[in-house]
Amino acid sequence: MTDRHHLLVHGATFAAVGDRGDISGVRGGSSPDGLFVRDARHLSRWQLTLDGAVPEVLTPVADGDTARCALVPRGGRQEPPGHTLFREQAVGDSSFVESLRVTSNRPAPTTVRLALTADVDFTDQFELRSDHRTYVKAGAVRSRQILDDGIQFTYRRAEWRSCTTITAEPAPDAVEETGTGARRLVWTLELEPHGTTELMLRVMARPHGDRRALRVPRSPASVREQVLGLEERFVEGVAFPAGRPELARACARGLADLAALQVPATGPDGEELRVPAAGAPWFLTLLGRDALLTALFTLPYRPRSAAATLLALAATQATGTGGASAAQPGKIVHEVRHGELAHFGQVPFGRYYGSVDATPLFLILLGAYAERTGDTGLARRLEPHARAAVGWMLDHGGLTSRGYLVYRADEGGLANQNWKDSPGAICWADGTRPTGAVMAAGAQGYAYDALRRTAWVARTAWADETYAALLEQAAADLRDRFQRDFWMREHSFPALALDGDGRQVDALASDAGHLLWSGLLDKEYGEAVGRRLLEPDFFSGWGVRTLASGQPAYHPLSYHRGSVWPHDNALITLGLARYGLHDEARTVARALVEAASAAGHRLPEVLAGYGRGTHPEPVPYPHACVREARSAAAPLALLTAVGGV
Repeated sequence: MTDRHHLLVHGATFAAVGDRGDISGVRGGSSPDGLFVRDARHLSRWQLTLDGAVPEVLTPVADGDTARCALVPRGGRQEPPGHTLFREQAVGDSSFVESLRVTSNRPAPTTVRLALTADVDFTDQFELRSDHRTYVKAGAVRSRQILDDGIQFTYRRAEWRSCTTITAEPAPDAVEETGTGARRLVWTLELEPHGTTELMLRVMARPHGDRRALRVPRSPASVREQVLGLEERFVEGVAFPAGRPELARACARGLADLAALQVPATGPDGEELRVPAAGAPWFLTLLGRDALLTALFTLPYRPRSAAATLLALAATQATGTGGASAAQPGKIVHEVRHGELAHFGQVPFGRYYGSVDATPLFLILLGAYAERTGDTGLARRLEPHARAAVGWMLDHGGLTSRGYLVYRADEGGLANQNWKDSPGAICWADGTRPTGAVMAAGAQGYAYDALRRTAWVARTAWADETYAALLEQAAADLRDRFQRDFWMREHSFPALALDGDGRQVDALASDAGHLLWSGLLDKEYGEAVGRRLLEPDFFSGWGVRTLASGQPAYHPLSYHRGSVWPHDNALITLGLARYGLHDEARTVARALVEAASAAGHRLPEVLAGYGRGTHPEPVPYPHACVREARSAAAPLALLTAVGGV
């Protein structure tokens, strides 16, 4: 049996365990292995043996909020196993808890030697990616201290300090060295005839700088109670469509996932907040674009999440210029990291601003929040941040000098800085990549909507009619320029981007649907685009492909050049409804809901672009996030677009 990884997620903490509940400490590959807190691995080995041998899997771990499996000693058909081991595991805030229940299957007393090999390497998650980079960590020291009821692992590097404490109830009979740095916790268990003995293991991770009073949950059962309570609070007050039960289930599943993905953040005045992390496993942190789109999708149902997201991003807004961080005054952060490599500047992602679209999306959410809730107090509080964001768009962003929002590949950071941020995502139809400055189509739509919404805020909340008129004129000028420069007459479709020389990057891409969402296109152009996106080369049956098939650049298993992204399709569906294309909106919404129904009502980060006509089940993209905030929120956007019909 191939040992798969199963993810347990709780805020900024996640664990990836195998089919038997073990952690092997594997490095590299697309799947993580271990217990991770705030970008660092706080368990790198967690391997169980019975009487010196690895047990066989009777029932493997299944996906869920807790991991359960049943194991037996290795043996043959002639002699039934003498005992059965039941494992249950769960993660809490900076913690991991496991119950081990050993049951005898024999009519006489028996003795079992149970051992757990544990280790902590404190590896930064960027070291575990398959990017072939190495990082020097001069002076780093790991140490181990035996406790009365377990063991503590510590790590030091200059001012950086972190530790992991493992305790057991009952305490182990011995803690043995292994010769590898790992330690082996050993118990000799005396079992009565058909008797049962239970052990409880608790792991507390203390990342650098975390001074909170942490408590490890008492048991996996107590974690389940916490999770259910959190999910119930997230779903409370949301009216699901009675006439669309599958859409209702997808919405409920999405809200439950969003409850698990909430991570701590800080507001402008130091207030504690909870905001949606981008996704598990590698992105359990604040990503500006992802959090903003998630908040926009959930705004009609959970406006408090939008307010928290706006405050957290205002607190991290750039006030100066930074080299590797790509910071510029007024720019909204793309990614926030808390790990060792970010702390020492070995990766630029401590606060990284390599995004051309997070800043306009911030303004869109601020305007949408004020309009939706009628609460203009937040808009008044964040007026300096909003004006700074507009200033960035006009000045550093390029609207004044180039007429469009512009980005350039960032050495050490991201090659593309729009939502399609993989290296080859922005390309001509033949796959050729532009060099130099890039003006991505979707970002111009966001800029247009940001200018219009901020003009409304300026007029209603700031009482600044002059500023509002200035922004409205800038938006109108952008719309005229865009339809002149981006529209490809031979395709009756907008270009994916313009290169630095103003040439149209002619790939036919789903980004055109974002222009419907933002309202950038005239009605005639918008209707033509909306209908084109439902043609077979775009529409797979599970959603609209990121790139239309038939183009040389298309690949159904490419991250951004032929796959199907639920959040991309949610924006498209909202845009179709905005332009009055309600039949088309229902078609896309139905496809996404059916894709979710095929996977336990959960939408993944991304699906392969294979057509439904040739494969009757949605094909997963091999490296997709298992839980992703934008995809979790996408069913709510569909509900907004098509209602319960």
